[in-house]
Amino acid sequence: MHRRKFLELAGGSAAGVLVAAGGAAPAAAAPGRRPFAVVAADGSGDFATVQAAVDAVPAGNTERLTIAIRPGTYLGQVIVSSTKPFITLLGTGRNPEHVVVADNRANGTPKPDGSGTWGTSGSASVTVDGAGFTARNLTFANTFDEVANPDLSGKQAVAILTRADKLEFERVRFIGNQDTLYVNSSAAGVIARAYFRDCYVEGDVDFIFGRGTGVFDRCRIHSLNRNTTPAGYVTAPSTDIANPHGLLFNRCTLSSDAPAGSVFLGRPWHPSNDPNAIGQTIIRESWLGEHIGATPWSNFGTWPWQDARFGEFHNRGPGALVTADRPQLTDEQAATATVADFLRGTDNWRPESCR
Repeated sequence: MHRRKFLELAGGSAAGVLVAAGGAAPAAAAPGRRPFAVVAADGSGDFATVQAAVDAVPAGNTERLTIAIRPGTYLGQVIVSSTKPFITLLGTGRNPEHVVVADNRANGTPKPDGSGTWGTSGSASVTVDGAGFTARNLTFANTFDEVANPDLSGKQAVAILTRADKLEFERVRFIGNQDTLYVNSSAAGVIARAYFRDCYVEGDVDFIFGRGTGVFDRCRIHSLNRNTTPAGYVTAPSTDIANPHGLLFNRCTLSSDAPAGSVFLGRPWHPSNDPNAIGQTIIRESWLGEHIGATPWSNFGTWPWQDARFGEFHNRGPGALVTADRPQLTDEQAATATVADFLRGTDNWRPESCR
């Protein structure tokens, strides 16, 4: 990995620490109510792995069940199937860095049975297909080391892949390099909403991407320095043209150690050259570091950025320039590009952590 040994994930990177007011960790469950399951790596809980606890949730569950995870590092893929809705993963450490759920594989990593490679989706450390999933106060990571695998083609390594609707992430860290956070849906044209509040996302190339609706509210978005030109791309949306809501960054901080002007805000991804993938990224009322240059949007192959739905509104900081290559929302457009507008849908969804 470019910036730390894996052991540091559990030991504390100052860049990734998010501490709630007063420093207290959230309660494991409602007062007087025991979590559905406790996961502890040392065997002192109900289960030693996160996947075992998820597997214990009854298929077709109709009520929220909390899986409390004690401090530690939990290696191995975690898959939350569509038959397991309303699961909450809750880290019980003082900070999100104290509970790490991680795996180590990339797009081009060979499968152990010799049947090919994992692909981008298959590389995900955590895959969420269960609706109503929430996660709080923990870290999702993909520890694939690009430097140690120079000959491996396909270095995309996803920390989490979301494909379900009405997901919430609060005080969660997402750690990786290329393709860290895959905000997707179950199929083209299907709406899937995910709300990220007070989170930290780290990566370099296209590290927040996909066709899902993703709202990042008061998050820190940190671009790693690849020591290349360009140093990276923050987003690669592939929003379906029928979906008016792609990726929204509201009152976020975009930081980096990369050189000034070396990182793009995004480029339009057209999976399988899908002409209906008219990606949307809107960044509003956020602070942008000097790593963002005067022309912050980039073409993706033959697909021009000008045809995508990119926009900014009232940003600030050394990277928040206003130029001819930086479309700005009007006040009227901004009035309908809010957190509530992106999440509301047809069912008037309002996440608990958004209230």
